[in-house]
Amino acid sequence: MQKRKILFLGESYRADAITWMNGLKEFGDFEIITWELQTPNSSKLKRIFEYSTALFSIKKIIRIEKPDMVVAERTTSYGFLAALSGSKNTAIAQQGRTDLWPENSKLLPFKKLIQKFAFQKAHLIHAWGEVMTVSMKAIGVDMNKVLVLSKGIDLDVFTPSQKKFDTIQAIVTRSLQPEYRHDIILKAFSIVNKKGIDFSLTIVGDGSRLNNLKALAKELHIENKVIFTGRIPNSQLPNLLQQATIYVSMPITEGVSASLFEAMACNCYPIVSEIAGNQSWISSGNNGHLVAIDNAQKLAEALIWAKNNDTICQKAIFENRKMVEEKASYKINMKIISDKYHELIDRNSAE
Repeated sequence: MQKRKILFLGESYRADAITWMNGLKEFGDFEIITWELQTPNSSKLKRIFEYSTALFSIKKIIRIEKPDMVVAERTTSYGFLAALSGSKNTAIAQQGRTDLWPENSKLLPFKKLIQKFAFQKAHLIHAWGEVMTVSMKAIGVDMNKVLVLSKGIDLDVFTPSQKKFDTIQAIVTRSLQPEYRHDIILKAFSIVNKKGIDFSLTIVGDGSRLNNLKALAKELHIENKVIFTGRIPNSQLPNLLQQATIYVSMPITEGVSASLFEAMACNCYPIVSEIAGNQSWISSGNNGHLVAIDNAQKLAEALIWAKNNDTICQKAIFENRKMVEEKASYKINMKIISDKYHELIDRNSAE
């Protein structure tokens, strides 16, 4: 029997997209074809022009490859193209809490229109967590089409390790972009440093803020305690998380964070920003710490608290691993997602 084929619209180099596609191959036996915009985000006008001609390219691929289904990430970009593609089977994923970002964008009214259209046309809508359904319900999305389930993480790769919380060995694994507030994290570690408390901080990844953050670490006199790894292969990440004791993430907006799951699976104590996406998983003082956005002082206090509360942190990391096993297993969740895709294709093929 011929393999069923999926056309994936989205940035195929992203770890999140790779997890999704690999899961569909492994647990759904799908063949995956990809299409994505070639112009970088930094060239706005060129990217908009390429986007305006994208549908022609996508329809040509559909004509030649005859995919059984079109799957797309982001409801306001690739998801809209999937909705226009004419495919009888489309699944789109809301990546952020709303996908309407940045909130002060002049294009916001237009983005709302195309998102609504994408939701109406999609046959299946992914909400990677409950936090994403709030905005969907508010605009009247048909919730019968929504699958609330994360892709999960590979628990055979992200495995627990023994930790001792008498020192601060912190890790940050978020993209070096302004919305992840690495500058606030560095300022918090500067406060810790001024109190004479030793630490190590590993900042994983790349992004537009890399040089500025290196300069800030120098300015704060903590550059000898901060390691910037740059972009690394995903295969190296579990080892870095296993070596760290504390996971820090301070985004100002969040949907569902695979990075948080990975850290919890590797027994890192999570100290994260107090936003809806994190509140779904972290109860402050119980299984981690929630810190007010842009508050370096409170973040420093949370770091010092973790160092001084080994017993509570040990209990928290045990509970977190259990939670991830129950709710965010890649093997379980991607099998459910793959089965849903097959059901959708079967149903619409029979009509």
